[in-house]
Amino acid sequence: MFYGEYLHTIDRKGRLILPAKFREVAKANFIEKFYITRGLDKCLFMFSEEEWRTQESKFKNLSFTKQESRTFNRLFFSGAMELAADRQGRILFAQYLKDYAEIKRDVVIVGVSNRIEIWAKAKWQEFYGAWRPSFEEIAEKLIDV
Repeated sequence: MFYGEYLHTIDRKGRLILPAKFREVAKANFIEKFYITRGLDKCLFMFSEEEWRTQESKFKNLSFTKQESRTFNRLFFSGAMELAADRQGRILFAQYLKDYAEIKRDVVIVGVSNRIEIWAKAKWQEFYGAWRPSFEEIAEKLIDV
């Protein structure tokens, strides 16, 4: 659903414009609302409302008697907020999320199929630089064709 890598900038009012391709996908799929939260690897995860409900269902079924489940759910859901893009395709999300992802101005917005990831540009470059050389090796371990 969401694919590609786009370099964008947070404007002086703290807003981020979604890539035109993502806005087109949202419109074509009648997505009006998103949920954004702390992701893994110091990025933010953004889900359509439908995908959020799918993920929420999985995570709320984790056993609350296990410390790791409680901790994950607390961090994941306490960071979540609902948002909608304005007419220009801009979103505004909380400062605590920007702080978590170390986002200042330049960001990379990455489509990862069922979610959108929002990265501080420097963090994305660090992640990509560290993992790109292992891409084929990872594919070999994960994918049976």
